[in-house]
This record gives sequence, structure tokens and C-alpha cells, in this order.
Amino acid sequence: MRQVLVVKSGGAAALPEWQAAFAACAPDLELRWWDDPTLDPAAVDFALVWDPEPGRLAQLPNLKVIFGSGAGVDAIIADPDLPRHLPLVRMGVEGAAQRMGEYACWAALSLLRGTRRLAIAQAEARWDYFEPDFTAREKVVGIMGLGVMGTRAAEMLGGIGFPVIGWSRTPKVLPGVESFAGDAARDAFLAKADILVVLLPATEATRGLIAAPLLARVKPGTGLIHAGRGSQAVVDDVLAALDSGQLGGAVIDVFEQEPLPADSPAWQHPRLTVTPHVASLPSRRERAAHVATCIAAFRRGDALPNLYDHGRGY
Repeated sequence: MRQVLVVKSGGAAALPEWQAAFAACAPDLELRWWDDPTLDPAAVDFALVWDPEPGRLAQLPNLKVIFGSGAGVDAIIADPDLPRHLPLVRMGVEGAAQRMGEYACWAALSLLRGTRRLAIAQAEARWDYFEPDFTAREKVVGIMGLGVMGTRAAEMLGGIGFPVIGWSRTPKVLPGVESFAGDAARDAFLAKADILVVLLPATEATRGLIAAPLLARVKPGTGLIHAGRGSQAVVDDVLAALDSGQLGGAVIDVFEQEPLPADSPAWQHPRLTVTPHVASLPSRRERAAHVATCIAAFRRGDALPNLYDHGRGY
């Protein structure tokens, strides 16, 4: 009997694409949709999910592994009935780090070259000529979070010409990157960054971190790129910092509430670019191949990669 993988990611319309992707790399798996009324819960072996309804995973008695369909698993661990004894695998596709690096470079260059201002002028059919004041070589990019994503972003930003510094919870050594570690070094790090890139994991320590107290410690006019977790930024504080000039501009990809409500003032702010949580999401084909590789490893009894640690929070 074929093992069953149930999917809840991208909506029901995404199921044919998921099926085609898994058919190419794991033809022995039977792929079923999360809300398929004919699905026997006892038949499910694996689950690939983004935002499962609370309690649903606990209703799958023979579930063996839970796969998050994104790098973050916030919506999964928010389930009070989550079967915590089961392995929870975060999406660790190599292409995700490349995409995050591309996003960080695009966002940093957008802040450097006034892309938001240009977009507003184009929407108004207005010729808004101005001359950029700086090149990448004159702006220090500070990356908060030097994991796989942050490391690749640092490499790519450095390749463009930005001087790069980094801050992490524990010391990291990266070629060409001045590193700061721990709470005691954070203010020194913030004081040197002209563009702040937030790529931290979601933990209790990072919840609400990008708020007025931290923003008061950055250089006036600092640019902000937030592509970590939605729980980390207090959007009202970011908007206030943009209004005062403490932040010169911002690009935000993740929000506490997603989709971002239509009435949020973030949509209209002239110094803020909003993107819809697309910074590093790999294709479904890439994610299917990663999950298939992990399932094969599980069947062999090998260790699973990118396991979520409930104690550490990532």
C-alpha cells in the first residue's frame, strides 16, 4: 500500500501542481488534499502544511512526520494540540537562501536608489527627477540573523559592493563580515548599520523586537528590510519612525496578520514598500523534491534535516 501525504499549502487550486511535482520525484506517494472528504485520517502518513486548523493534525492517528511548507512554522506551532512528539521539519531548500539573497539585494538597492519614490511618481505620471546621493560602497548593511539565509544574503550583498556586518545570538565567523554577538553587542552593531536587514527566527526573544526602543538606537535615516517573521515588527512603531525620519525607508515582507488588511496604513506610506511574504519561497517543484528526499531518509531511518526544536523556538 502506498503511503499518503496530505497537503495544505497554496489552496485547493494548487493541488494539481503539487501532484505533478511529487509525481516527478516520489511516484510511490499518494498525494491528497487536506479537506478531501473521502480521506481516511488513519491512512495519512505525512503532512505538508502551512497553516493547519488547530487540532486537525492531532486527528491523524498514524501521522509520522509534519513538514512545514515554508521556512517558518509559526502557524503550525501555534496549534495548542500539535503532536509535539512528531518530527516537525522546516523547509530547507537550497534555493530558498538564494532567493532570500536576491530579495535582500533588491530591497537594499531599492532603498539606495529611491525605488518607492519612483513608483509613486510613475503611478501619478509625474517626472520626478533626482540624483541618488550614495553608491552601495558607501552604505553599511547590517544583517540581524546569520543563519543559512543571512549568510547567503551577506555574500550576495557584499558582491554588489555593500560593506556588510552581522549580528547573531551566538558568535559567527563569515569571510568579509564584521560580526557582533549577543545583547551586549547589539547597540554597537546598530550604530554602524545604514541599512538594517532582519532575518531572525521567531522566538520569544525576537517577538516585538523591531519596535520603538530598538529603532531609537539606529542611525537617523537608516533603511529597514524586514523579511524575518511577522511577529518581530511592531508596524505602528515602524511607521512612526518613518514619519519622523528615524527610518529613511523600509521594505517589509512579513506581517503579524497576513494578508495585510486593506485598511492598514502600511499600504499607502510613501517610504514603505510592502511585499506579500514572497522573499524566499521556493517553487513547489523544489519543495516537493526536498520533502521527497526527507521522506526517503525517514524510511531508511536516517536523521531528518532542519528539525524544529521546540525548546529553542526554531
